[in-house]
Amino acid sequence: MNQILSDKAGLGDELGSEEDLLYEEFRSSGHRFGHPGGGGGEQLAINELISDGSVVYAEALWDHVTMDDQELGFKAGDVIEVVDATNKEWWWGRIMDSEGWFPASFVRLRVNQDEPMEEYLAQLEEAQAGEEDRAGLGLFLGPGLPCKEQMRTNVINEIMSTERDYIKHLKDICEGYIKQCRKRTDMFTEEQLRTIFGNIEEIYRFQRKFLKGLEKKFNKEQPHLSEIGCCFLEHQTDFQIYSEYCNNHPNACVQLSKLMKVNKYVFFFEACRLLQKMIDISLDGFLLTPVQKICKYPLQLAELLKYTNPQHRDYKDVEAALNAMKNVARLINERKRRLENIDKIAQWQSTIEDWEGEDVLSRSSDLIFSGELTKLSQPQAKSQQRMFFLFDHQMVYCKKDLLRRDMLYYKGRMDMDQMEVTDVEDGKEKDFNISVKNALKLRSLASDEVHLLCTKKPEQKQRWLRAFSDERRQVQHDRETGFSLTEVQKKQAMLNACKSHPAGKPKAVTRPYYDFLLRQKHPSLPTALPQQQVFMLAEPKRKTSTFWHNIGRLTPFKK
Repeated sequence: MNQILSDKAGLGDELGSEEDLLYEEFRSSGHRFGHPGGGGGEQLAINELISDGSVVYAEALWDHVTMDDQELGFKAGDVIEVVDATNKEWWWGRIMDSEGWFPASFVRLRVNQDEPMEEYLAQLEEAQAGEEDRAGLGLFLGPGLPCKEQMRTNVINEIMSTERDYIKHLKDICEGYIKQCRKRTDMFTEEQLRTIFGNIEEIYRFQRKFLKGLEKKFNKEQPHLSEIGCCFLEHQTDFQIYSEYCNNHPNACVQLSKLMKVNKYVFFFEACRLLQKMIDISLDGFLLTPVQKICKYPLQLAELLKYTNPQHRDYKDVEAALNAMKNVARLINERKRRLENIDKIAQWQSTIEDWEGEDVLSRSSDLIFSGELTKLSQPQAKSQQRMFFLFDHQMVYCKKDLLRRDMLYYKGRMDMDQMEVTDVEDGKEKDFNISVKNALKLRSLASDEVHLLCTKKPEQKQRWLRAFSDERRQVQHDRETGFSLTEVQKKQAMLNACKSHPAGKPKAVTRPYYDFLLRQKHPSLPTALPQQQVFMLAEPKRKTSTFWHNIGRLTPFKK
């Protein structure tokens, strides 16, 4: 295959110019798993293995906290025996003496399925004892290769095969769908296509170039000697194009769901799939693959580093590549979280009575902190109890209803881009000429506006000071990374908020009713596909935020 690539290197970089040759050998090699991250091909292969009597193991990517006694709970890193994979979304599995359903999207098949886990761990421990044990382990895992080298071979082969498989999916989307859609100007505008497919053609061109680099560094005869870390380092900035795709993906889902309500679009997309001879996955499933792929790289590199000796020529590059791809995933993860939050912010705003001025989303996209403070403002210097909500770029403050404490009335906002925050010592405050305790001051840089904010306890004041620093850092980080909301995203979020309670005041969902809803879950098979946590890779879990919980206690909107 390396020869094919070198022979065809001068053919240019047009879409579809050389991948057919690249895949001719790949398709004939009997590659078993079709859909990256799960799907039809992988599911069939798993069922085939299980029906043949083979034991299939999967590794947990994320914690699965169960809400049903028939679900299987586990933590990230646990090894699960897959007993039944008939259902595409929920599999039946076993850990020790526990069995139950678990979401297929929360696991990945182990790289090496050939050995039972107990034997593998035992052999791995023996391998560290000496050369004689390592030789014995080599016979167990592969002819003439010690354990670590054989495992590195497995990981390298998986990286190469999934990369080729991924290119095939990108090609199918570009040629099978986009190319056909552009022919039907009566059905699609260019703007619609851009919304649905984002910059996937740009991703396709980049990934083909990236795969070329991998193929050049891939040692076909001795895969464990391959040095592919440098490929990731060389292209680490190029991977940031995925941020645009991931940011757009929610819009793509909205646009696609609208079209799929019309039969002619359903038939058209299915005809595209059949014409391109693509596996039986809906278009939205194919469009999810880039999101899954960019977040799978840190996992693969972490596994590769685990089986790379520190003396290996590739070790430092793989270590650096892992950090680089973690940073890419972290950036996309943060942007994804922000985009998910805009719906919550829009819904929160819709519960505030007497709202005035522009929407919060016109300037902000993240709630930094919230809480109750005593506010004094010049010239009256009248003491007022207010609820404050600190967003990036602005802070909104509201008054509680005297009778309904869960109802808030809009009272104003402050432009944090124009505010200077200072700590105020306990005692006499010269601007207001009063004695204060646990206070901080906000002074406008553009006018005479001055606000004095007081907390009940010293630790609350320190927490607010940290929050104001966090807000400035967030704004600076957004400037550096170019993060911003599109007008479409803002309008859609506000539209969704209006639809959620079109008439009258929204009613809070009480806890007993919520518990009742949970009890209605079907006991035999979980009824809904869990939220795919595709962005929580290679990162420690974020501490549970209490900010939205605080809002939930004060307004009818629940997270």
